[in-house]
Amino acid sequence: MFINSIASFGKYCIFIAQVFRAPDKWKEFFKRLVFEINKLGVDSIPLVIIISLFIGAVITIQMTINIVSPLIPSYSTGLATREILLLEFSSTMMCLILAGKVGSNIASEIGTMRVTEQIDALDIMGINSANFVVLPKIIGFVFFVPVLCILSMFVGLVGGWIIAEFTTMISVEDYVFGIQSFFNEWYVWYGIIKTVIFAYIIASVSAFYGYFVKGGALEVGQASTKAVVSSSILILFFDVILTKLLLQ
Repeated sequence: MFINSIASFGKYCIFIAQVFRAPDKWKEFFKRLVFEINKLGVDSIPLVIIISLFIGAVITIQMTINIVSPLIPSYSTGLATREILLLEFSSTMMCLILAGKVGSNIASEIGTMRVTEQIDALDIMGINSANFVVLPKIIGFVFFVPVLCILSMFVGLVGGWIIAEFTTMISVEDYVFGIQSFFNEWYVWYGIIKTVIFAYIIASVSAFYGYFVKGGALEVGQASTKAVVSSSILILFFDVILTKLLLQ
Protein backbone atom coordinates (compact mmCIF):
# COMPACT_ATOMS: atom_id res chain seq x y z
CA MET A 1 0.00 0.00 0.00
CA PHE A 2 2.85 2.37 0.85
CA ILE A 3 4.53 1.65 -2.50
CA ASN A 4 1.25 2.24 -4.34
CA SER A 5 0.86 5.57 -2.54
CA ILE A 6 4.37 6.66 -3.57
CA ALA A 7 3.66 5.59 -7.16
CA SER A 8 0.36 7.50 -7.19
CA PHE A 9 2.05 10.61 -5.81
CA GLY A 10 4.72 10.45 -8.52
CA LYS A 11 2.03 9.97 -11.16
CA TYR A 12 0.17 12.96 -9.72
CA CYS A 13 3.30 15.15 -9.89
CA ILE A 14 3.88 14.23 -13.55
CA PHE A 15 0.21 14.95 -14.25
CA ILE A 16 0.37 18.38 -12.59
CA ALA A 17 3.55 19.24 -14.53
CA GLN A 18 1.61 18.47 -17.69
CA VAL A 19 -1.37 20.55 -16.54
CA PHE A 20 0.55 23.72 -15.63
CA ARG A 21 1.94 24.56 -19.04
CA ALA A 22 1.21 27.57 -21.19
CA PRO A 23 -2.08 27.01 -23.07
CA ASP A 24 -1.82 26.60 -26.82
CA LYS A 25 -4.62 29.11 -27.38
CA TRP A 26 -5.09 31.74 -24.69
CA LYS A 27 -8.43 32.89 -26.13
CA GLU A 28 -9.86 29.39 -25.76
CA PHE A 29 -8.36 29.09 -22.29
CA PHE A 30 -10.04 32.26 -21.02
CA LYS A 31 -13.33 31.20 -22.58
CA ARG A 32 -13.20 27.90 -20.73
CA LEU A 33 -12.00 29.66 -17.57
CA VAL A 34 -15.11 31.85 -17.45
CA PHE A 35 -17.28 28.79 -18.06
CA GLU A 36 -15.63 26.84 -15.21
CA ILE A 37 -15.88 29.79 -12.80
CA ASN A 38 -19.60 29.92 -13.48
CA LYS A 39 -20.11 26.15 -13.23
CA LEU A 40 -17.89 25.33 -10.25
CA GLY A 41 -18.02 28.63 -8.35
CA VAL A 42 -21.14 30.66 -9.09
CA ASP A 43 -23.39 27.59 -9.12
CA SER A 44 -22.14 26.75 -5.60
CA ILE A 45 -23.38 30.05 -4.14
CA PRO A 46 -26.92 28.82 -3.26
CA LEU A 47 -25.48 25.78 -1.42
CA VAL A 48 -23.02 27.97 0.52
CA ILE A 49 -25.73 30.46 1.48
CA ILE A 50 -28.20 27.83 2.71
CA ILE A 51 -25.65 25.84 4.72
CA SER A 52 -23.94 28.90 6.22
CA LEU A 53 -27.25 30.51 7.20
CA PHE A 54 -28.45 27.47 9.13
CA ILE A 55 -25.05 26.65 10.64
CA GLY A 56 -24.70 30.23 11.91
CA ALA A 57 -28.15 29.99 13.47
CA VAL A 58 -27.39 26.60 15.07
CA ILE A 59 -24.06 27.78 16.49
CA THR A 60 -25.77 30.80 18.06
CA ILE A 61 -28.47 28.63 19.61
CA GLN A 62 -25.96 26.15 21.00
CA MET A 63 -23.70 28.85 22.40
CA THR A 64 -26.65 30.57 24.07
CA ILE A 65 -27.86 27.32 25.64
CA ASN A 66 -24.43 26.28 26.93
CA ILE A 67 -23.21 29.66 28.19
CA VAL A 68 -25.20 29.75 31.44
CA SER A 69 -22.61 30.95 33.93
CA PRO A 70 -23.24 34.47 35.30
CA LEU A 71 -19.48 35.01 35.15
CA ILE A 72 -19.51 34.77 31.34
CA PRO A 73 -20.73 37.96 29.63
CA SER A 74 -23.78 37.64 27.41
CA TYR A 75 -21.96 38.99 24.37
CA SER A 76 -19.75 35.86 24.38
CA THR A 77 -22.32 34.14 22.16
CA GLY A 78 -21.68 36.54 19.28
CA LEU A 79 -17.93 36.38 19.82
CA ALA A 80 -17.89 32.56 19.84
CA THR A 81 -20.11 32.37 16.74
CA ARG A 82 -17.78 34.74 14.87
CA GLU A 83 -14.63 32.84 15.83
CA ILE A 84 -16.07 29.45 14.86
CA LEU A 85 -17.20 30.72 11.48
CA LEU A 86 -13.98 32.58 10.68
CA LEU A 87 -11.50 30.02 11.97
CA GLU A 88 -13.01 26.72 10.92
CA PHE A 89 -16.46 26.47 9.39
CA SER A 90 -16.25 28.93 6.48
CA SER A 91 -12.90 27.51 5.40
CA THR A 92 -12.44 23.85 6.36
CA MET A 93 -16.01 22.63 6.82
CA MET A 94 -17.26 24.48 3.76
CA CYS A 95 -14.46 23.03 1.61
CA LEU A 96 -15.29 19.54 2.88
CA ILE A 97 -18.84 20.12 1.66
CA LEU A 98 -17.62 21.52 -1.65
CA ALA A 99 -15.34 18.49 -2.06
CA GLY A 100 -18.51 16.42 -2.32
CA LYS A 101 -20.19 18.74 -4.80
CA VAL A 102 -17.34 20.14 -6.90
CA GLY A 103 -14.89 17.26 -6.52
CA SER A 104 -17.35 14.59 -7.65
CA ASN A 105 -18.44 16.84 -10.52
CA ILE A 106 -14.88 17.29 -11.79
CA ALA A 107 -13.94 13.62 -11.41
CA SER A 108 -17.09 12.31 -13.09
CA GLU A 109 -16.92 14.83 -15.95
CA ILE A 110 -13.27 14.15 -16.80
CA GLY A 111 -13.74 10.42 -16.19
CA THR A 112 -16.63 10.37 -18.65
CA MET A 113 -14.46 12.17 -21.20
CA ARG A 114 -11.79 9.51 -20.70
CA VAL A 115 -14.06 6.47 -21.08
CA THR A 116 -15.80 8.00 -24.12
CA GLU A 117 -12.36 8.60 -25.68
CA GLN A 118 -12.74 12.37 -25.92
CA ILE A 119 -9.40 12.87 -24.14
CA ASP A 120 -7.75 10.37 -26.48
CA ALA A 121 -9.11 12.37 -29.42
CA LEU A 122 -7.52 15.55 -28.03
CA ASP A 123 -4.18 13.74 -27.65
CA ILE A 124 -4.36 12.46 -31.23
CA MET A 125 -4.92 16.02 -32.48
CA GLY A 126 -1.70 17.08 -30.73
CA ILE A 127 -3.48 19.00 -27.94
CA ASN A 128 -2.21 18.83 -24.37
CA SER A 129 -5.41 17.27 -23.04
CA ALA A 130 -4.48 17.65 -19.35
CA ASN A 131 -3.79 21.34 -19.84
CA PHE A 132 -6.84 21.94 -22.02
CA VAL A 133 -9.33 20.14 -19.79
CA VAL A 134 -7.95 20.48 -16.25
CA LEU A 135 -6.17 23.84 -16.00
CA PRO A 136 -9.31 26.01 -16.42
CA LYS A 137 -11.05 23.98 -13.71
CA ILE A 138 -8.22 24.39 -11.19
CA ILE A 139 -7.63 28.10 -11.89
CA GLY A 140 -11.35 28.88 -12.00
CA PHE A 141 -12.19 27.16 -8.72
CA VAL A 142 -9.13 28.52 -6.88
CA PHE A 143 -9.94 32.03 -8.15
CA PHE A 144 -13.56 32.00 -7.00
CA VAL A 145 -13.42 30.04 -3.74
CA PRO A 146 -12.30 33.07 -1.60
CA VAL A 147 -15.58 34.72 -2.63
CA LEU A 148 -17.46 31.69 -1.31
CA CYS A 149 -15.43 31.81 1.91
CA ILE A 150 -16.22 35.47 2.60
CA LEU A 151 -19.86 34.92 1.63
CA SER A 152 -20.06 32.00 4.07
CA MET A 153 -18.63 34.12 6.90
CA PHE A 154 -21.12 36.91 6.29
CA VAL A 155 -24.19 34.70 5.83
CA GLY A 156 -23.28 32.65 8.91
CA LEU A 157 -23.22 35.79 11.03
CA VAL A 158 -26.55 36.82 9.51
CA GLY A 159 -27.95 33.43 10.54
CA GLY A 160 -26.94 34.16 14.14
CA TRP A 161 -28.44 37.64 13.91
CA ILE A 162 -31.76 36.14 12.79
CA ILE A 163 -31.86 34.05 15.98
CA ALA A 164 -31.13 37.15 18.07
CA GLU A 165 -33.74 39.21 16.23
CA PHE A 166 -36.63 36.75 16.22
CA THR A 167 -36.11 34.89 19.50
CA THR A 168 -35.55 35.87 23.10
CA MET A 169 -32.44 33.75 23.54
CA ILE A 170 -30.07 36.70 23.16
CA SER A 171 -30.54 40.38 22.45
CA VAL A 172 -29.45 41.83 19.12
CA GLU A 173 -27.30 44.39 20.92
CA ASP A 174 -25.35 41.71 22.81
CA TYR A 175 -24.95 39.60 19.67
CA VAL A 176 -23.66 42.50 17.55
CA PHE A 177 -21.37 43.68 20.34
CA GLY A 178 -19.94 40.16 20.59
CA ILE A 179 -19.26 40.09 16.84
CA GLN A 180 -17.37 43.38 17.09
CA SER A 181 -15.44 42.53 20.26
CA PHE A 182 -11.75 41.59 20.08
CA PHE A 183 -11.86 41.27 16.30
CA ASN A 184 -8.66 39.96 14.69
CA GLU A 185 -8.44 40.77 10.97
CA TRP A 186 -5.85 38.02 10.45
CA TYR A 187 -8.52 35.38 11.10
CA VAL A 188 -10.28 36.43 7.90
CA TRP A 189 -7.06 36.17 5.88
CA TYR A 190 -6.31 32.87 7.60
CA GLY A 191 -9.62 31.48 6.38
CA ILE A 192 -9.08 32.76 2.84
CA ILE A 193 -5.55 31.30 2.64
CA LYS A 194 -6.85 27.93 3.77
CA THR A 195 -9.70 27.90 1.26
CA VAL A 196 -7.34 28.71 -1.63
CA ILE A 197 -5.12 25.74 -0.76
CA PHE A 198 -8.11 23.48 -0.15
CA ALA A 199 -9.65 24.52 -3.48
CA TYR A 200 -6.45 23.52 -5.26
CA ILE A 201 -6.51 20.15 -3.49
CA ILE A 202 -10.14 19.51 -4.43
CA ALA A 203 -9.75 20.47 -8.09
CA SER A 204 -6.37 18.84 -8.78
CA VAL A 205 -6.99 15.57 -6.91
CA SER A 206 -10.45 15.15 -8.44
CA ALA A 207 -9.09 15.86 -11.92
CA PHE A 208 -6.28 13.34 -11.33
CA TYR A 209 -8.68 10.53 -10.46
CA GLY A 210 -10.98 11.38 -13.35
CA TYR A 211 -8.18 11.71 -15.90
CA PHE A 212 -6.77 8.23 -15.28
CA VAL A 213 -10.06 6.31 -15.19
CA LYS A 214 -9.99 2.96 -16.98
CA GLY A 215 -13.13 1.04 -17.79
CA GLY A 216 -16.69 2.28 -18.01
CA ALA A 217 -19.46 3.96 -16.04
CA LEU A 218 -18.81 1.87 -12.92
CA GLU A 219 -15.16 2.96 -12.78
CA VAL A 220 -16.19 6.60 -13.25
CA GLY A 221 -18.39 6.33 -10.15
CA GLN A 222 -15.59 4.69 -8.20
CA ALA A 223 -13.17 7.44 -9.29
CA SER A 224 -15.63 10.10 -8.06
CA THR A 225 -15.86 8.39 -4.67
CA LYS A 226 -12.07 8.09 -4.39
CA ALA A 227 -11.68 11.75 -5.36
CA VAL A 228 -14.06 12.94 -2.62
CA VAL A 229 -12.52 10.70 0.05
CA SER A 230 -8.92 11.58 -0.85
CA SER A 231 -9.70 15.32 -1.06
CA SER A 232 -11.43 15.25 2.33
CA ILE A 233 -8.51 13.46 4.01
CA LEU A 234 -5.97 15.85 2.48
CA ILE A 235 -8.05 18.87 3.52
CA LEU A 236 -8.09 17.69 7.14
CA PHE A 237 -4.36 16.89 7.02
CA PHE A 238 -3.41 20.30 5.64
CA ASP A 239 -5.86 22.00 8.02
CA VAL A 240 -3.69 20.82 10.92
CA ILE A 241 -0.47 21.94 9.19
CA LEU A 242 -1.80 25.36 8.14
CA THR A 243 -3.28 26.01 11.58
CA LYS A 244 0.09 25.31 13.15
CA LEU A 245 1.92 27.49 10.64
CA LEU A 246 -0.48 30.43 10.46
CA LEU A 247 -1.77 30.69 14.04
CA GLN A 248 1.26 29.86 16.16
